[in-house]
Amino acid sequence: MEFTDSVRSMLDNKGSSVYCITPSHTVYDALEQMSRLSIGALMVLDDEKIVGIISERDYARKIALEGRVSREVRVREIMTSKLVEVSPSDTVDGCMKMLSEHRIRHLPVVEEGKLVGMITSGDLVRWIMSRQSETIAQLEHYISGGYVR
Repeated sequence: MEFTDSVRSMLDNKGSSVYCITPSHTVYDALEQMSRLSIGALMVLDDEKIVGIISERDYARKIALEGRVSREVRVREIMTSKLVEVSPSDTVDGCMKMLSEHRIRHLPVVEEGKLVGMITSGDLVRWIMSRQSETIAQLEHYISGGYVR
């Protein structure tokens, strides 16, 4: 089953709020914000310019495993700066392929150089499950004789 719905339709449904932090904040500040918001990553913006993303994975690999102190390390030191971005016109299928290919969980949505949203692996799974449920309901309705020409 192919999902050609656009990222724009997903954002229209889920909302386009994106939580951000600056590169000069401490990693502890980032972790505290992620914990409070129950999210796994923050976009890193410097004067509204996207400079990276910091995730729980960055913390685990670049702070915890290296014995560093999150209150002393700045976000800029451990953030991922090479981002995989999508546009609002990209498809759900395309996003799934990008997540799998790059082994990531978060896709910033960028339009004309501006951050307009964030799509996560969880968002994509929920979207696909919703579409599959709708298709099943339509097929059940058709099979039970509810088809109207």
